[in-house]
Amino acid sequence: MKIAVVVSRFNDDVTNGLLQGAMESLLENKVKEKNIKIIRVPGAFEIPLACQKLAMTKKYDGIIALGCIIKGETDHYYYISNEVSRGIMRIMLEYSIPIGFGVLTTTNLKEAKDRSGKKGNKGTEAAEAVLKMTEILG
Repeated sequence: MKIAVVVSRFNDDVTNGLLQGAMESLLENKVKEKNIKIIRVPGAFEIPLACQKLAMTKKYDGIIALGCIIKGETDHYYYISNEVSRGIMRIMLEYSIPIGFGVLTTTNLKEAKDRSGKKGNKGTEAAEAVLKMTEILG
């Protein structure tokens, strides 16, 4: 099985935790490290394009998207959150490839850190979702 992981560099104190959770889950589920490709993008907004390019290669059984969008004082949060979600869903359906959605959308940094730590890690959950979907889709 080959899995690609797209991870945002923005808020990397959070996204590195998500990546760690995803990697631990993949390795525990017998995905070989040499079969895991990690792509780092500047921010969450760039995640869909990287996912699309990876999906187009048809080299991967699944993709995991990891990012963190924290609400600020402007509406920027809503625009980015909506478009990242919509972009990932479009790619998943267009290319028939499972994409684990590990893009956090939180109201503050504490919530983000809670979701990227050892307990309740959303990167782990995104990896598990991809593995289950690859099994279901065969």
